[in-house]
Amino acid sequence: MKILVTYDIPREPFKNLPTDWEITFPEGEKLTKEEIIRMLPEYDILLAIFSRPIDKEIIDAGKKLKLISNYGVGYNNIDIQYARKKGITVCNTPESVCDPTAELCMALLLGIARRIGEFDRRIRTEREGMWGVMKNLGYGLRGKTLGIIGMGHIGQNVACKAAAFGMNILYYNRKTEVPGYKKTDLDSLLKESDFISIHTPLTEVTHHLIGERELGLMKKTAFLINTARGAVIDEEVLSRFLEKRQIAGAALDVFEREPHITELLYSLDNVILVPHIGTATYDGRIAMAQEALDNIRNYLNGKPTNVVN
Repeated sequence: MKILVTYDIPREPFKNLPTDWEITFPEGEKLTKEEIIRMLPEYDILLAIFSRPIDKEIIDAGKKLKLISNYGVGYNNIDIQYARKKGITVCNTPESVCDPTAELCMALLLGIARRIGEFDRRIRTEREGMWGVMKNLGYGLRGKTLGIIGMGHIGQNVACKAAAFGMNILYYNRKTEVPGYKKTDLDSLLKESDFISIHTPLTEVTHHLIGERELGLMKKTAFLINTARGAVIDEEVLSRFLEKRQIAGAALDVFEREPHITELLYSLDNVILVPHIGTATYDGRIAMAQEALDNIRNYLNGKPTNVVN
């Protein structure tokens, strides 16, 4: 069984593999698309990564390919329907990403509510001029309403953490009913929430789910947090709303055209920008590698897990 790994991910989980397995890691940070296409015909399994596209051209190169194990919960980087048409199973890592992503979401929520990023930048130049009892005011969380768009594993994890801060939880989800929290429609959530956090996958349905109409429904004092996928929000429209203070602020881990960010966002004080670090903890990265490997083992044992196509 030959496994091709496209990115230099933690090696710890891959120790003590079966002797009849052959696994190849990139010599540098990652394999290029050309290298994947050249090498893949000899391999049975591809271990891909959430940030690198696996398109029809790559899938067609996998003459012996049976499984794509994606390192990440998002799988919009893979043409899953074409993989299915070719008889190739695709799976993801939904469990290992929950805690680190939910923790970052809360960090961003707290950071934008209390203006931490803004004040960190300003104090380096304003120094003693920053102090003042009625200066530097932000917003507390207790009693505020958090609207969660997408109440899957990560959304529920965030809800649990936010409830510990005394927040009221609303959620919008197309299918799942989650006991203990109030489900509502999207428009009502946008109108009623003080903070809105996005946790839905990127699909044809959710692309630009939050656009001009939706942002216009939000309170002017509301904040938007996105740790899901950038293109769920129309980034150009969001930047204009932030510039005009039509909403209070935003905290973004993901962007529509990563690594490119809409230029206007760089100049705004009411937005926190971080470079897609939702799962970027040492233990999180190891856990993701372990879950991706477990998916491979389970598939080969005839009990596939986390299949998305």
